[in-house]
Amino acid sequence: MTAAGPFRVLTPDAQYADDAEVERRTAGDGFVFEIHRLRDSADLPRESLAACDALLVWHEIDVDAALIARMPRCRVIVRAGVGFDRIDIAAAGRAGIPVCNTPDYGTSEVADHAIALMLAFRRGLCGYHDRLRADPVAGFDAAAMGPTRRLRGKRFAVIGLGRIGSAAALRAKAFGMRVVAFDPYLPRGQEIALGVERAESLAEALAGAEVVSVHTPLNPETRGLIGAKAFAAMDPTAVLVNTARGAVVDLDALDTALRENRIAAAGLDVLPDEPPDPDHPLIRAYHAREPWLAERLILTPHAAWISPESREDVRRLSTEAVVAFLRHDSLRACVNDAWLTGTRAAS
Repeated sequence: MTAAGPFRVLTPDAQYADDAEVERRTAGDGFVFEIHRLRDSADLPRESLAACDALLVWHEIDVDAALIARMPRCRVIVRAGVGFDRIDIAAAGRAGIPVCNTPDYGTSEVADHAIALMLAFRRGLCGYHDRLRADPVAGFDAAAMGPTRRLRGKRFAVIGLGRIGSAAALRAKAFGMRVVAFDPYLPRGQEIALGVERAESLAEALAGAEVVSVHTPLNPETRGLIGAKAFAAMDPTAVLVNTARGAVVDLDALDTALRENRIAAAGLDVLPDEPPDPDHPLIRAYHAREPWLAERLILTPHAAWISPESREDVRRLSTEAVVAFLRHDSLRACVNDAWLTGTRAAS
């Protein structure tokens, strides 16, 4: 079936500065885009919600049941990005609204970022840089950081072997590392195709790992997955890298693990709260540059996915998903098949 339009597309939390130039160019005639840059859905105009045919959302707004109920015309929700933990996909399904994400952008960038965080620690880059910037003469001392570590032959644990986890695993293999993956939903044999080892439990993957790289979605099963029990299973020399979702790592448990030297360091591109709570003990110690944490924690601002190409891709691909459904009833990367039995789908 082909629909004519015009269609109204509402973006509540745009992560770009222009007036939806990519989106308008991609959609073509017959689409009207309304752009906001909000963080609270309560600030969205009631008439805008009532009139929208599609919600094209980023990651600042919670799309809960109450918000969905305020969009009686909405036929599809598309996430401009991969993670959909801020969208109540069950509530959308009950309302007969399919939810789609955009899994086919940023894979290379996020995997590259994970490896960059690993290298920054394992080659002492931040420490050398800080010492030389403070004093280019006295800081010119290769032994100041103590021994850096060889990567070849060391164990690289991937937690979640999806698209980005697989890309990170292949990069680690290129460094000559022994890659071990834990993913209970990975089809048997996929690890063989990638040339990595399969761990049957999280503890098995963590044991003896030089680097632990997290690549899981955030859901009730993975929230706090890397917590006190996980840190107890890691080696004191281990580096933790998280470029997935902040709440997969228990920040309180990480604070304890670093303070008690249960792990060596952590590189985080994502945090449970973004921006972070400045009063959290770990964030406070990081900001104050407390000596015990020196060169053991690197934070980046949910930036792993960013490149000009990736920005263009996510905007274009998410818009294409909106257009495909509204014009042709064609779904891309639907994450809630239950929408087929929802009230609007059945009507």
